[in-house]
Amino acid sequence: MPLSTTNLHALLSFIEHEPQPMMVLDPGYHILAANTAYQRQFGTLDRPYVGHKCFRISHHYDVPCDQAGEHCPMAKALESRGPDRVLHVHHTPRGPEHVDVELRPIFDAEQRIVAYVERLTTVRSASAQPSADGLVGRSPTFTAALGALQRVAPSMLPVLLLGESGTGKELFARAVHESSARVRGPFVAVDCSGLTETLFESELFGYEKGAFTGAHQRKKGLVETAQGGTLFLDEMGDVPLAMQVKLLRLIESGTFRRVGSPETQQADFRLVAATHQPLQQMVAERLFRQDLYYRISAFPIHLPPLRERLTDIPVLVDSILRRGAAQSPPLPSVTVDPQAMARLMAHDWPGNIRELRNVLDRARLFADGGVVRAAHLPDSVGAEARLPGPARPGAARQAGRGESEPDLPRLERLLAEFAGSRRALAQHLGWSERTLYRRLAQLNA
Repeated sequence: MPLSTTNLHALLSFIEHEPQPMMVLDPGYHILAANTAYQRQFGTLDRPYVGHKCFRISHHYDVPCDQAGEHCPMAKALESRGPDRVLHVHHTPRGPEHVDVELRPIFDAEQRIVAYVERLTTVRSASAQPSADGLVGRSPTFTAALGALQRVAPSMLPVLLLGESGTGKELFARAVHESSARVRGPFVAVDCSGLTETLFESELFGYEKGAFTGAHQRKKGLVETAQGGTLFLDEMGDVPLAMQVKLLRLIESGTFRRVGSPETQQADFRLVAATHQPLQQMVAERLFRQDLYYRISAFPIHLPPLRERLTDIPVLVDSILRRGAAQSPPLPSVTVDPQAMARLMAHDWPGNIRELRNVLDRARLFADGGVVRAAHLPDSVGAEARLPGPARPGAARQAGRGESEPDLPRLERLLAEFAGSRRALAQHLGWSERTLYRRLAQLNA
């Protein structure tokens, strides 16, 4: 039974007073109404949305999200008969943006679902478009990690960021801080790998005047500096065993003592830790305390390596180049030609985003004409793309119309990662749909 006009008006009257964008959907995915906040943030005069399918408006898909390879909150809510929440990349008047979608079903007297109310919250801690700062990406693996971040950020749970070196752990830690209630407090980062056992205690807890040779005055430690904010302990796997006991006491009791002081100080910080090391294996080998591991790993988030984010490389490249041009002194402003981009997308990036940034910083110094070309890249980058013969493991070949393309195995990986329609994938790669379908035919031959 469809939602009556009276009930629709009642729902619209209710959501109209909500400050966040909200809309009402019928079970057939049609947008029935939206509040003023939605119209202000997502509506445009030249693109009416009432009566249109939600997946066409938000994603430009021809089919519902679950049929396009994404998590569909309506399908999940129908299955569970309860609310569902997911992080999506939506098309907005400002371009693609990360949007936190929360959907709740509306039941009639016979407990049939007659409508859904959807609340939309734009995520400010990351960008789905090239950006001069912060987190950037929109691949499914990146979006999954960002979705987990959005879930945990408002709480006080300790967060453990896991992943290879160069995957952006400090940026994620900052995003946790900036999405939390402690955003007005300090964000204090500690590189545990650069501290000896002696330095670790004095740097973390501070010291009193005369506590040791050279302690000419009292020094506030990083724990004290982080009061009211977030303490980010990077490379936790490198914390010496002797210091792990004191760190555990700090986390459990919320207290510490400066070196050379008998007085107990009260700590007030949100803990975010990170490591590229296998902590569970280190626990089994007695290289890391089990009790400390369980204290810091209340909410682990796995950060994907760049080789699992191939569709993010173009937006990351653009972002890195923008950041270089904005720094002081600025690096030359450049663009990347299709052949060079194909080489970049053919590389496995063992050093992840840090390696990508280094390669681009070097290449732009050779780009006298303002364009980074394949010849400006190190020989090791995308080397497999230039190997001759059909057995090469990766390639960036030239299409008949001059479009640069990855080889079939890499295209297969892109298809597995990309959640949108084939038209959207062609646009994302900068190809014509004809080229994409020709390559798909080769892939399925």
